[in-house]
Amino acid sequence: MLSERAEEILEALWIQLEEQGKKQLDLGASRDEPAIEELIRLGFIRRDLDHIHLLEKGKIHASACVRRHRLAERLLADVFDVKKKIIDEVSCKFEHLLHEGLEDNVCTLLGHPKVCPHSKPIPPGKCCREKINKKLLKFLAPLSDLEVKDKGKIAYLQAKDRSQMQKLINIGAIPGVSIVLLQRFPSYVFQIGQSQFAVDKELASSIYVRLTK
Repeated sequence: MLSERAEEILEALWIQLEEQGKKQLDLGASRDEPAIEELIRLGFIRRDLDHIHLLEKGKIHASACVRRHRLAERLLADVFDVKKKIIDEVSCKFEHLLHEGLEDNVCTLLGHPKVCPHSKPIPPGKCCREKINKKLLKFLAPLSDLEVKDKGKIAYLQAKDRSQMQKLINIGAIPGVSIVLLQRFPSYVFQIGQSQFAVDKELASSIYVRLTK
């Protein structure tokens, strides 16, 4: 198992390469610190005189590290209601408790979220691609996955663009409000307060609900 420091370095390198498009990677650490030597020994990175290279084996492990970190953020924000100003600090510690395989259970519980609370993409896992563990109880799910009479509070919105987000806001579908699903076909009908609204599956899929009994 990698040390926590080595995982942090892998995360930083992956973000630079995959999300920031940097070709020359910055370690943000001493080139000779033990965690760097650990990553080189395991074949995750290669170091030459001028550059650090994230190798294929390292990319796979780094993506998993980023996934665990962002799922930890989502879990802390949506289930434990941890405040955003401390969520990054807490999730840095919490992610190391999510061993390989366990994060798929967390992802399923949360309804396979695509972004973290900071709107950064969560790398998909096997559970997202195959939709396994469908019978596992969900704490959080998109409105489109709910059954009729399921209810809860809106946890967050995952709108694909500003126009879609504005539609949701205009009907009062905002985080924190109570919501009940009344109908699934031919459209999704739900109730917020005393008002009822009908939306298509795409819009229903963008409303994530923290379920209550």
